[in-house]
Amino acid sequence: MNAEFREQLLILISLPIYMIVIGLEIFFSHTHELKWYSIKESIANVYLTVLNMVCDLTMRLLALYCLIYAYNHRFFTFEKNVGYWIGLALAIDFMYYWLHRLDHSSRFFWAVHVTQHSSTHYNISTGFRSSVFEPIYRFLFYMPIAFAGFDVLDIVFMHSALQTYGVLVHTQAVKRLPHWMEWFLVSPAHHRVHHGSNIEYLDRNMAMTFIIWDRMFGTFQDELDEVPVEYGLTSNPDDRGIVNIVFHEWKGIVEDFFQKNITLKTRFNYVFKSPGWSHDGSRMTSDQMREARKSGLL
Repeated sequence: MNAEFREQLLILISLPIYMIVIGLEIFFSHTHELKWYSIKESIANVYLTVLNMVCDLTMRLLALYCLIYAYNHRFFTFEKNVGYWIGLALAIDFMYYWLHRLDHSSRFFWAVHVTQHSSTHYNISTGFRSSVFEPIYRFLFYMPIAFAGFDVLDIVFMHSALQTYGVLVHTQAVKRLPHWMEWFLVSPAHHRVHHGSNIEYLDRNMAMTFIIWDRMFGTFQDELDEVPVEYGLTSNPDDRGIVNIVFHEWKGIVEDFFQKNITLKTRFNYVFKSPGWSHDGSRMTSDQMREARKSGLL
């Protein structure tokens, strides 16, 4: 099966699935008066994914050039059997985990990623609320996979396939998967946690498909019955316009960088340290908030 046909088949399969499950979720939400959907937020989700697609297409030639360069200098050559595809899926998700973790660990990258967390509604359409500028650097995380010997077009296809699964877990309709599945797969419950602004849930469950990475690297958090998920940011912007959704964190970085009477090092800390970092303790990172909660200060 050639790469172009695989891409077309994935689109032909995924689009009807998206339409059906979103339609069912809207119907279920409406009939049970759950208010999972907002027209304004859903339109924003579409705008953001279109902007992401434009950025992705703009970067496509550079990304492919870099990935092809890496593949042409690969360390290994693999036979394309079942083990190859399983290994590729694990490799893609592993590298995405570290990309996603960087997005949450440095304010500079959080400013790109924050759009994905900015909605106070949570439904499958939220999965399309893309980080607009992530394609500018995402391919760098996949270059080691090409160096390892995985075909470039296979990398592109597998990323899209896993992303399809990543969209579908954005739902409140499915409470739990079977326990054995939740041990290694990202479930709707796991990903609800990721979108929570509760202190317990901040910067948790970074994987797109396989939750094993979070279990291995200390970022796993189960959904707690006693802590209902509060969706959105710890401080949601008042202006819900598209421009502000995309750029509000950048505005905050600029304001903090040009504060008076702080050192150059402090200015750059406001750009690259964890979101919420402040030199005077006026704001806190997620780790600081968790420590304050343990100490009874929050």
